[in-house]
Amino acid sequence: MENLDNEKYLKKIIIDKFKGDENKQVEDLTIEEARLRVFLNGTKAISMMCIPKDQDAHALGFLMSEDVISEADDVKKITISEKGLRVDIEAKINEHSLQNLYKEKTLTSGCGGGITGNLSQDVEVTFNQTKMKINPQTIYEEVKKFYQDSELYNLTGCVHKAMLYFENGKTVSAEDIGRHNAIDKAVGKCKLAKIDTKYSILFVSGRLSSEMVIKAIMHKIPIVVSRTAPTNLGVVTAHEHGLTLIGFARGQKMNVYTHSGRIIQNDD
Repeated sequence: MENLDNEKYLKKIIIDKFKGDENKQVEDLTIEEARLRVFLNGTKAISMMCIPKDQDAHALGFLMSEDVISEADDVKKITISEKGLRVDIEAKINEHSLQNLYKEKTLTSGCGGGITGNLSQDVEVTFNQTKMKINPQTIYEEVKKFYQDSELYNLTGCVHKAMLYFENGKTVSAEDIGRHNAIDKAVGKCKLAKIDTKYSILFVSGRLSSEMVIKAIMHKIPIVVSRTAPTNLGVVTAHEHGLTLIGFARGQKMNVYTHSGRIIQNDD
């Protein structure tokens, strides 16, 4: 195993493996799933099912996606418990968004039981006018690397991944059982490192539903890419907020659903 840090999140089991009418017992790997509790200024804010990895980034990314915390600089302290199943955050918060998180919870259409309270018209976000442009070949190359470098997925087939690609070639990635969690973790890593996501491309596994799109919008990310399809509401949401939405990015092909001006054309 290339990354020894990932061993702690893997559990070995014995399974019956069938091929045609024949079967044999083999050892297989499963991914750990745990309940992470997030406390904000001493009060429990939410619990999330996830891989207990990058918990500080996960909690911060989620709360910033929900506009409960506006800026990373508003955070005074983040503490992870010894067992890794509790995160305590001391921060300046948006009380209105926090109350909406409790009052207006909606089960999202994503895996992992994603819950959101503020990813709706309740939070106003300015139209994204970022003038970032990207060459199609860069997208094709990064999509290929995106899947080649997914260690936990390659070992278990049981996780989603999110990756932020920056103009200087730097990438920040995260994996989790929930595709929403993976985005929160990747963005949270950037926020903890004081990296601005305004000039970045978000690569994700899984379909591009509206709540996935809105997470990018909340963090002013101008371009989102997946090898799978968007929902109609995902496309409408991206169009209305100035987000370039790309699906079916495979090999040397991709579909650009909104704001294609950020993709460099042959005559540019």
